Amino acid sequence: MSGIDWDDAFANGRYIAGAAAYPADWAEAARACRAGAQIRADIAYGPDPRARYDLILPEDRVRGLVVFVHGGYWLKFDKSCWSHLAAGPVAQGWAVAVPSYPLAPQASLPEITVQIAQAIAHAAHEVAGPIRLVGHSAGGHLVTRMVCATSPLAPELHARLARVVSVSGLHDLRPLLATRMNAELGLTPETAVQESAALQAPLAGVPVTVWVGGHERPEFLRQAALLREAWGLRGGDVTLVVAPGRHHFDVIAELSHAQSALTQAVIAA
Repeated sequence: MSGIDWDDAFANGRYIAGAAAYPADWAEAARACRAGAQIRADIAYGPDPRARYDLILPEDRVRGLVVFVHGGYWLKFDKSCWSHLAAGPVAQGWAVAVPSYPLAPQASLPEITVQIAQAIAHAAHEVAGPIRLVGHSAGGHLVTRMVCATSPLAPELHARLARVVSVSGLHDLRPLLATRMNAELGLTPETAVQESAALQAPLAGVPVTVWVGGHERPEFLRQAALLREAWGLRGGDVTLVVAPGRHHFDVIAELSHAQSALTQAVIAA
């Protein structure tokens, strides 16, 4: 990994115009969505104060469960910033769970992975039918970890997993060992391998879509292509989509629209 500035490789904001305004915009859009949504808020899935999720429900019959896992390099954000991204699937009849989870450095990445499995299991108990997972950035990593052969999800949930969409996910965590943020993430060479989906075998029978913006940093484009290649070689059903003109902060926005290509990728049969 020598000769590469890995801090810069993972620095999205400095390459996106108006980057500083995005978090406030996300939070405001999420507040507006919750104000008009049919929602069960702050459902506890574990003892940690952050082990809570919101369940946003459609008006009519529920087709199944979508779980959206947020990003932030496992270091920041919570469910309150992302409610609006449930709007697309909810309009199509899906219940959407949006969990918070314990963050680094208080929790290690292996511990966060287990927390997400617990959130999915709790929401799956509340909502019948097929389960679809979608995550962004660090959340994209976490949803693909759920469909590794080493997944912490219980086997009875594997049969309900109908599709996983990883948006701008991180699938090879070894480069993070050379970043300053690893002082908080606490990755070791062993846990970086353990938590890298691209270095694990995929669960059989679960279609995976790897979605990335065409204007993202080269490392995110590489990570997306790497998972498609690595899991494809191991017999996985993996599709790579490069969204033209999208960058790391706006690539997820289409999930708030019922007819968008991203929403359709999540709910596709």
